[in-house]
Amino acid sequence: MRLFLGVDGGQSSTKGLIGDATGRVLAEGAGGPCNHAEAAEGRAKLEQAVKACVAEACRRAGLDAAAVRFEVACFGMSGGPDDKREILAAILPADRLVVTTDAAIALSGATQSGQGIIAIAGTGSIAFARNAQGRTARAGGWGHLFGDEGGAFDIARQALRAALRLEEGWGPPTDLRRALLEATGARNANEMMHRFYGSDWSRQRVAALAPVVDAAATQGDAVALEILHGAAQQLALLAAAVRSQLWKPCDAVEVAYIGGVFRSNLLLQRFLTLVELDEGNRCGPPKYGPAEGALLEAYRAAELDPELRR
Repeated sequence: MRLFLGVDGGQSSTKGLIGDATGRVLAEGAGGPCNHAEAAEGRAKLEQAVKACVAEACRRAGLDAAAVRFEVACFGMSGGPDDKREILAAILPADRLVVTTDAAIALSGATQSGQGIIAIAGTGSIAFARNAQGRTARAGGWGHLFGDEGGAFDIARQALRAALRLEEGWGPPTDLRRALLEATGARNANEMMHRFYGSDWSRQRVAALAPVVDAAATQGDAVALEILHGAAQQLALLAAAVRSQLWKPCDAVEVAYIGGVFRSNLLLQRFLTLVELDEGNRCGPPKYGPAEGALLEAYRAAELDPELRR
């Protein structure tokens, strides 16, 4: 049997799918996070996550993990592929190994052709695009210090700024201060800020406060609504930036969105409105998730184009 593997290696977990040459998904497996590989502990974490993920998928598919060899294995890795290819090649038996970014496999799964634009907004943000000629472009994804506009961390950071300004007497009224203090258990916005600087509050934990902003906006808080609309505009600008690099105005382009930030209906509706101002754009949710996208990329590397079946 010809076997193919697609893996989404993320900041919080690793998900892998095994498929046969007809596009039938035989099984899936999961493992821990594998986004950092520079340090020794990072390399060990990556190896452990991938091995656990593949072993579980093999077990569920009724395959002997020790004897399996994949025709093509594709990995989409958070944090980029450059420092992970050698590690993956050493632990995974595959005739061909494709190591790319998490944004690339997200787009591969999002649209029928694997072409178009994907706007990703989770903890951070990035837009990635690929046209019919195979050219690619990206915008954003520069991390919480220098980018990630419109991501959940950025939304929570702006909410804290609004709370600090209100507390100091130079910001507009907003219920965000009360809501954030309640969510964090801090006594005031200054204490909350110092907590966020501490090791107990990771970027992901701060980002998890973004729904507090959405709840306040839904209840009519003008400052919270402005933050969400601003995030939607930033994400739409990222999509527009990659579009301008690969297509002409009014060209038909499929745009998809993915990530927890888009669970906010207020933000999503604003994003859709802005993206579809370009009459060539058609915007909607992804057809498949990133792990399915990685499996589809494995098929494309083998010059196969099957429809995925469960």
